[in-house]
Amino acid sequence: MSSHPRRSADVLIVGGGPAGLSAAVLLGLRGVDALLVERHPEASRLPRAHLLNQRTMEIFTEMGVADAVHRLSPPEDRWHKVAWHTTLAGNAVPFGQVVGELPAWGGGPDAERYAAASPARYANVPQLRLDPLLRTRAEEVCGAERIRFHHELTHLSKDDSGEYAVATVQDRDGGDSYEVHARYVIAADGGRLCADLLGIEMDGPTGLLDMVTVHATMDLSKWISDDEVLLRYFLAPQGRGSFSGVLCAMGPDRWGGDSTEWAAHVGYRTDDPDRYDQAAVLDRIRHVLGLPGLEIEVHAVSHWEFEGVVARRQRQGRVFLAGNAAHRHPPTGGLGLNTAVQDVQNLVWKLDAVLSGRAADALLDTYETERRPVGEFNVRHCLSNAGGHGRIAAALGLRVEQSETEGWDAVTEWFADTPAGAAKRAAVAEAVESNADDYSQLGVELGYHYETGALVPDGSPAPQPRNPLRDYVPTTRPGHHLPHAWLLRAEPRGAEPGEAETFASVHQLVASRGLTLLVDAGHAARWSAAALAADTTGSLVQVRAVGPGAEWTDPDGAWAAVRELGDDGALLVRPDRHVAWRAPDWTEARPEELRRAVSAVLAL
Repeated sequence: MSSHPRRSADVLIVGGGPAGLSAAVLLGLRGVDALLVERHPEASRLPRAHLLNQRTMEIFTEMGVADAVHRLSPPEDRWHKVAWHTTLAGNAVPFGQVVGELPAWGGGPDAERYAAASPARYANVPQLRLDPLLRTRAEEVCGAERIRFHHELTHLSKDDSGEYAVATVQDRDGGDSYEVHARYVIAADGGRLCADLLGIEMDGPTGLLDMVTVHATMDLSKWISDDEVLLRYFLAPQGRGSFSGVLCAMGPDRWGGDSTEWAAHVGYRTDDPDRYDQAAVLDRIRHVLGLPGLEIEVHAVSHWEFEGVVARRQRQGRVFLAGNAAHRHPPTGGLGLNTAVQDVQNLVWKLDAVLSGRAADALLDTYETERRPVGEFNVRHCLSNAGGHGRIAAALGLRVEQSETEGWDAVTEWFADTPAGAAKRAAVAEAVESNADDYSQLGVELGYHYETGALVPDGSPAPQPRNPLRDYVPTTRPGHHLPHAWLLRAEPRGAEPGEAETFASVHQLVASRGLTLLVDAGHAARWSAAALAADTTGSLVQVRAVGPGAEWTDPDGAWAAVRELGDDGALLVRPDRHVAWRAPDWTEARPEELRRAVSAVLAL
């Protein structure tokens, strides 16, 4: 057996990717004893996911890594755009042409509405740089000995009492195996083993394509200007009615055409033997780019399955599936890593509440109730996004059954100074714009919410934005994410006016443990009394006031404008900053309603 002295944990985390490492940090910050095992010897060497949306960056702020993540992200003027090309180069039309582009991920005309929606900024950091950062933070918070890479889970069961999950782990350095007894297990292993061990099946299409990613050094500065495009799709006959390849700038120190590292993606049928022939893959990348003599210095080659699946269960006993173990979908939409991190944020506060005695075990059932519908929606949305490239290809005249010559003839018509050419350009422009559902999807990224779970519905209807994918409507309706508004810290006594001005989002008032009651300072006394009566342990509800006389004020009325309450109302907010209950005003019945709400949310 291994010599590791501790073989027990409140929470065992299986998997050392973004979901598992984020879970370790969030648990460690709450003082929960967590142990992480990861079968690989080190954090990812592969580019993998790279887009980090605002909800994820809010969580990274909570984890204490947001500033470090932004230091790794490109300058803001070097990555907020996506483009569609025929090829990068060629000696005649239609080669070497850009057929469309869009602002993306909060850039260009989207910048103002994204900034108004959240205190956090979007970031772009591939996993090969993000994962080591998260690992370092997890080791700081949990202790290096509790973050065990090159340790592989081989078996999972439960003890005779049912009080613990029992995991068999192999130390792949020493070869010994040991048991870990854990109160709960987070399976964040990408779906490699835990779901199979538990017999949890996945629903949805699989094996659509084998996507091959090549992380390489390439000099493309002759063909790409130093612009703000991060992601380039290539539309050519070999794409068989969709994109033929994808190129993503990887920096790391210079961006645009000056990037030295790139990730190139090409898709193969799952029965195509060329997908494992590196020379053939590199030749295909050169063909897609239109650069037959391009030198490519390969750093890594990886394969990933183009699929859209959701686990039938996200909780089985003491084990919870998170991230890719629970749902896997195409990268179109950039939701995979983000959904994974948001999964564990939802789960961690509930595990902490149960382990600390603040809540009953039944609270943990709401993890599946809340998160599985989000996973299902994101899978459908990302599969739909993948079809957006097909709409552009179809508008260009590209079809599955045509020859390469016929395909290029169809694309050439896009450039013709004829009525047919003008009609095709209009159709392509419309198809390109429709892809804003993928690249300007603020409603998807910030607007997801829970209809049932650890919350008390108030019967109000959900907002109905004009475009629910693109448009985000802030609301305090129970189940929704707490709206963002900037507050001003009151000046300390004796300070000169403006001397100590500090702004923070209302999000900062939400406690990481227990529930937070947000109230107006003028009505804080009676709400505090109500919270005290509702809090049987003295640690369930913390009251935070905004307004004159409180630590935080609302000088511009931004908070009053979005809270959807009277001055005498209150919001009960969970640690993941989702609204659990709201009272639009004060009545004599509110203290009892608050007491019942706290009990309902925490399953007491």
